Amino acid sequence: MAEFDPRKFPIRRIPVVALAVAGAAVFGIVGWQTAARIDHGGARLTPEAAAALQHAAFTEAEARDGYGRPRNVQVRVQRGETLERAVLRAGVAPEEAREAVGVLGRAMDTVHIKAGMAFDAAVAGADGQDRPARLIGISLRTSPVRAVTLSRTFDGALRVRAMEEKVSDETTVADGKIEGSLYESAQQLGATPTLIAQVAKLFAHKLDFQRDIQPGDDFRLIFDRKVTESGRTVETGDVEYAEIHGVKFFRFERDDGDVDYFDEMGRNIRGFLLRTPVDGARITSTFGRRKHPILGYTRAHQGVDFGAGRGTPILAAGDGVVTRASRWGGYGNWLQIRHSGGWATGYAHISRYAKGVHPGVHVRQGQVVAYVGSTGLATGPHLHYEVWRNGKRVNPIGAKVPQGTILAGAELKRFRIEKARVEQLLAQGGDMKTSEYAAAD
Repeated sequence: MAEFDPRKFPIRRIPVVALAVAGAAVFGIVGWQTAARIDHGGARLTPEAAAALQHAAFTEAEARDGYGRPRNVQVRVQRGETLERAVLRAGVAPEEAREAVGVLGRAMDTVHIKAGMAFDAAVAGADGQDRPARLIGISLRTSPVRAVTLSRTFDGALRVRAMEEKVSDETTVADGKIEGSLYESAQQLGATPTLIAQVAKLFAHKLDFQRDIQPGDDFRLIFDRKVTESGRTVETGDVEYAEIHGVKFFRFERDDGDVDYFDEMGRNIRGFLLRTPVDGARITSTFGRRKHPILGYTRAHQGVDFGAGRGTPILAAGDGVVTRASRWGGYGNWLQIRHSGGWATGYAHISRYAKGVHPGVHVRQGQVVAYVGSTGLATGPHLHYEVWRNGKRVNPIGAKVPQGTILAGAELKRFRIEKARVEQLLAQGGDMKTSEYAAAD
């Protein structure tokens, strides 16, 4: 467990434990004397002021007879555990844990606590072995914008404060390089998991994340978000613009109110069929003749295999109608979808079908229709994916499928105006450094 160091102060993250202990110094000086107090004030300290208060609090804590330097204990509430029991695991006496939760109850709901909730406890160890550690403070976040701190004043009393950050709306231009994964890289620039999933689904129409995307590739995103004073993302809107590997998408609302994404020329990027109908999968076998891993002889492999874990969602490659959802020989659980223009797609070895998916039901492109499994002749969980054209199988990789909608007339004119606005945003904010963006919550 790390010791508190008054010389260190995190700028990008709310110093909740520091504020808890710093509050003890401030409120002890002004002479509060009641045993338990609550303050719902919206005090907002600059990092410099909080660091000064933190230093004063630590100096006083070190001077207390019989106790050592406070240390930071991170605790996560376990399944079926009460908050009091979790506080007790920080190493304090039962009566202190009970008192702390009682005081916290004046500023938050301490009964309906969800497993996984985390908090920081400032604990000072006693010099003697016959005395338990002393609880100096507790800090936790009850929502993306609200933090609760419990601090001990100089007279030994506990004080609870509820602090809320202001939330502002901003348009974020995230410009970076893919390091590790798109998810990790975009999250460091303020994107939320929901927004990143939207981006991944958009690019599934044009890019194969396994073959086309490489570490170090540039990416740029524009999105609206609600952000706290400390840089914590509370909520994000839709992606306004996305660019990866030279492929660019612009969000545009059409005359009928429908919203879709278009390339620089005003062509709908939503291809007729997805290139990859399962997120995060890798191609393990391509279209053509091969030796069957179970049967042991060479025969035509009339689809593409995607390696993925059991239960991974399978997406409908395009809009269409389910024509079959049942067992089919060595394919195990088989799903087939009929699309327009004589096209169809098939999905084999699935573990189970998504709720509501059965013959006759209409599905939308990107909709979860089934889950990866290993039914039928399969050595392990994977998706066998096929594309049919007028009743004959074709290679899913490189199949020439129809192009999407192309804007024209007044819509194209409006699109060009919107495109110019986005390009201006890129010119103004595209050179901002990664460090200037805070990570999403």
